[in-house]
Amino acid sequence: MAINRVISAQSLNETEEKFNVSLRPKLLDECIGQRNVKDKLAIAIAAAQKRSEPLEHILFYGPPGLGKTTLANVVANEMGARLRCSSGPALTKAGDVMGLLSNVNTGDVLFIDEIHRLSTPVEEFIYPAMEEFKVDFTVDSGLHAKTINFPLKRFTLIGATTRAGLLSAPLRGRFGMLYHLEFYSAEELTAILERSAKLLNLHCEDQTLKLIAARSRGAPRTANRLLKRVRDYAQVKGEGVLTSKIVESALKMEQIDPLGLDELDRSFIRALVNVYDGGPAGIDAIAATLGEERDTLEDVVEPYLLQIGFLRRTKRGREITAKACEHLGLKCREEKNASDQADLFEQGK
Repeated sequence: MAINRVISAQSLNETEEKFNVSLRPKLLDECIGQRNVKDKLAIAIAAAQKRSEPLEHILFYGPPGLGKTTLANVVANEMGARLRCSSGPALTKAGDVMGLLSNVNTGDVLFIDEIHRLSTPVEEFIYPAMEEFKVDFTVDSGLHAKTINFPLKRFTLIGATTRAGLLSAPLRGRFGMLYHLEFYSAEELTAILERSAKLLNLHCEDQTLKLIAARSRGAPRTANRLLKRVRDYAQVKGEGVLTSKIVESALKMEQIDPLGLDELDRSFIRALVNVYDGGPAGIDAIAATLGEERDTLEDVVEPYLLQIGFLRRTKRGREITAKACEHLGLKCREEKNASDQADLFEQGK
């Protein structure tokens, strides 16, 4: 016997919303932290709207996980514009960019993540599009080659990069607004987690979100990731409520220590101390020792270690600090030298 199931559109929408909760803010007023950047963006957006013009091109740069992609979405929402996304590695030839630009309408926002990884031919192809809103596109090759001047509609290019130093000067100079994103304070991360917990319908005891914020390395992406892992642990090992004991146990399982260091961070420090005697050591040598990519160490590990004073960058290479050794219970170079001298003195007796 056939069973007829009646499912209302409302129940479908509720189910879809339940499993597709986005923690990204959609408007500037919903964003927490980065006060200086938000104030500048608010003025630029208001001025552009009064003139009925698209925004100037924007470059967001800073360590990963601080909200560059989120801010690009916020800018598009504030301007009431359509957002088209791509990334530097995906745009390998002029034809790839041409396909994007030809579909851009007036006022649209084109977001290119990891823009520092654009190839030189693609980068040079974008220059006239950013300045004069036109491109010269070459069709065919050899004797049959011809160049077509293709006019574009006025758009806003938003670039994001974790390695601003790798951007060429001509490309950097074509952005009208350049914003550096700073690490977030523990208070700001706690406020972000409170908003995320509300969206996820999580019940939290007092101070539990502060525990997560303190171990989030100053990055909202890390904070939200840890919140979701703690939520999973609470649902399986507890009663779904975030308590201090649940949070501590979950973060211990994730191998996150009280300062937010994970196993890769600790391996980086131990390699510098045990293999390279505290440094200085080149980043390529450390990467080879750990079996990791250089970019991973430079983009993910080093920014936070530098921020908390666990690492020094010198002309000769990376050096560990006494503060890092003390945190992991390792002997720094001065302690080792003192210990060696004491041993020699004892032997001399």
